[in-house]
Amino acid sequence: MLWVKAVHIIFVVAWFAGLFYLPRLFVYHTDTHDDAGHQRFALMERKLYGLMTIAMIGTWVMGIAMIAMLPGYLHLGWLHAKLTLVILLTGYQGFLKMHLRKFASKTNTKSARYWRLMNEVPAVLLIAIVILVVVKPF
Repeated sequence: MLWVKAVHIIFVVAWFAGLFYLPRLFVYHTDTHDDAGHQRFALMERKLYGLMTIAMIGTWVMGIAMIAMLPGYLHLGWLHAKLTLVILLTGYQGFLKMHLRKFASKTNTKSARYWRLMNEVPAVLLIAIVILVVVKPF
């Protein structure tokens, strides 16, 4: 169980690194107007998204494995709340993928300020998830 939890945490950290960094790349990409810069950011974004996807899948697989090892946890309210937030994060990653495609096709219409604000979404969810897991308020 502890090995599964350790691997789960490793995947979570990797996933969040990508969730924090991709919107930041979008900020810089928004401010880039030359073709070489566009190509460079599009490549970086695509490669980062691939790594994020591996980390997200690993997070889900290890999380499900832990639940399978301790099925009684499914009756705990904090776990339901945490899983809801993880589903939101997964949707957020899909949202980022949609915009990654827009950047790649040069059809992004969002400002750098917008992406700076969107960069805060995973931070807020991370804080809530950590509180739920550590404090277990319900």
